[in-house]
Formats: sequence, C-alpha cells, structure tokens
Amino acid sequence: MTGRPASPSLSSARRLVIKIGSALVVDPERAAPRQAWLASVAEDIALLRRQGTDVTVVSSGAIALARHTLGLTHGALRLPEKQAAAAVGQISLAQAWSQALSTQGLTAAQLLLTPDDTEDRKRYLNARATLDTLLGLGCVPVINENDTIATTEIRFGDNDRLAARVAQMTGADQLVLLSDIDGLYTADPRTNPDARHLPVIEAMTPEIEAMGGEPPPGYSSGGMRTKLLAAGIATRSGCAMAIALGKQNHPLRALLDGARCSWFLPQTCAQTARKQWIAGSLTPAGEIMIDNGAADALRHGGSLLPAGVLGVKGDFTQGDLVVVTDNGGRVLARGLSAYDADDARLIAGHRSSELAEILGWQGRDEIIHRDDLVVV
Repeated sequence: MTGRPASPSLSSARRLVIKIGSALVVDPERAAPRQAWLASVAEDIALLRRQGTDVTVVSSGAIALARHTLGLTHGALRLPEKQAAAAVGQISLAQAWSQALSTQGLTAAQLLLTPDDTEDRKRYLNARATLDTLLGLGCVPVINENDTIATTEIRFGDNDRLAARVAQMTGADQLVLLSDIDGLYTADPRTNPDARHLPVIEAMTPEIEAMGGEPPPGYSSGGMRTKLLAAGIATRSGCAMAIALGKQNHPLRALLDGARCSWFLPQTCAQTARKQWIAGSLTPAGEIMIDNGAADALRHGGSLLPAGVLGVKGDFTQGDLVVVTDNGGRVLARGLSAYDADDARLIAGHRSSELAEILGWQGRDEIIHRDDLVVV
C-alpha cells in the first residue's frame, strides 16, 4: 500500500462522526465513566467545533456501566438482561457526556436509534432532519443503539456499523473509529512481528476484508471485522473513514497533529451516493406536475417550490418518492416529497410565504429540496 494518495486530514472535515467503544468510555475497575478521558475528548470536540466542523458522537458504554449496578458481572448476558442494563446505563452514559461537553460550553443531545431508523426512508428522513437541526443549533448529538428495545434479529450488534450508518445519514465527509489499535495491519501485530501497518486503503478489496479478525475479549463487541464492515458502508457513501488509537487522552488532537492511523478513502462523493440511492432504489408513490419555469429551475440545480406545481397525483406521504413531470407527462426528476399528497395539493401554485396561512402550520419552503431530488 505504498505510493498511494495522501490520506485525508481531520482539520478539513466539514461534518465528522466519531465512534467510541465501551472499552474507551468505561473504567472496568470502577465500572464508571473514564471522566478525565471524556473531558479530554470533549476538549478536542470543542477545538473541532471552533474550526467549523460539525461533530456527532456514537458512543457505547450503557450496558457496561450498568452491569455492576445490577449485579450482572459474570458471563454473557441474556437479551432481557442486556435490555435492562441498557435502560439503567443510558442515564449514566448521557450524564457523563453532558457533563463533559458542558464544561466546554457545548450542549449534548441524546438519540437512541434502531436499524429501522436508518433503513426505513420516512424514519431515516425524520432522524436526518433532527440531526441536521441539532447540528445547526450547535449541539453535539450523542447516539447509541436503542438496546432497550432491540432484538437479536433486528439489532445492529455493534456501534461500528451504526456509526457508518449515522455518517451516511448525516452526509458526513469523515468518520473516525477510536480503537485500541492505531489502524489496520496485514496481520495481528500482537502475535505476528511481520505485520505491516496500512496507512491508506484505497478500496475494500477481498484481501482487505480478509484482514478482519474475531472480536477482542472484554466489553467491546466489535473488533477489526466490524470496523471493516463499517468502512465498506462509509466509503460507498462518500465518507472517508479512519481507524485510530483512542486510549490516550486527547485522541482527536493527536490525529490533528498527525498521529498514525489507517484512512479508508471514499469511493464516491456523498452527494452522488445519496442521489444514486434516490434515483435507483425506491418505487414512486405519486406524481407532481410542474410548469416550464419550475422545470428550468430544477435543471439549474434548484429545489422544487410550490409556486411551480400544476398538479399532484397519488396518495403519498411525507418522505415518499415521487416523480416530477412536465405538463405533457414527461418525467423530469425523482425526489422525496416534504409534504403529504393532500397538503401538496393545497399549496400547489402558491408562494412559499403563503404556506403557513394555507396549511395552518409552518412547513418547508420547498416541496422537494434539491438535496432530495435527482434530475433525470
């Protein structure tokens, strides 16, 4: 892997997701948060925020924090025990992050996600809108899998892949997985002295995927295997991903200063990945017919505003995929509607400034935002 393109720089991240495992968050001797370490990470996040980077944290640790409290210290937990521990531990985990971030003048926001929140398009859009709003308000979202209601059939099973899905959802350009190792090696460096560190991985080849091993013992549920699965999700979504050492204080500042890690390069830009998902993966639930002025606006990269809508067909709801046609029925675009069909009919032909009066509530100015629209 020598002679490859230069690795991304954390200092250039526009929107960053940081994944932190239980082994980093929880002191196993005291079964309590590693407060000094959390304080150092909060300080790093504040530094990134001052540089203009939106930061989202995906943090494990809830179950680990509650095991001692509930007397669940021996052996693997049954699913109901994990759910009970998560219900108790989430309170401690949220408090720990809130306290650490508030010291830096930052506001933490807790979100619990299930796989359906990222796979179902309506819930995906609602979660994405919530995250966008929180980031716009200067908050630091702290996300974990909703283990209290998870089942063995539907749960993510590890927060590496959850972090990759969050990066995909938020349109992040960088994802950092903080680990107990400083990146990907050709073999396990703990057992093989000939193992080589790989600083840049251009593509997820079968050779790279085969380097994943079994999860390590202890609190962690991931290991290199799940990190490589996360890399596949992130890089296909246009997001660069790094595996970096996290045990020491100020792990993000260390990355900013050039600490060794492994960067997985994005395979496409995030915008293209989202547009490809819209263009090829969904079945249209309705049709919106527009005038020539609106059609020109779409061709030049604009959003679809209600003023240019001539008619609405179908019985779709907010977040459903619809086709956009001209007055002759020719398909011009596909996109995700910000309104239900009935509301779209009410506001068709009207200016955005009139929407609140027509609907009785303030909705979005656009029927389809340009980020959720693909011109055919």
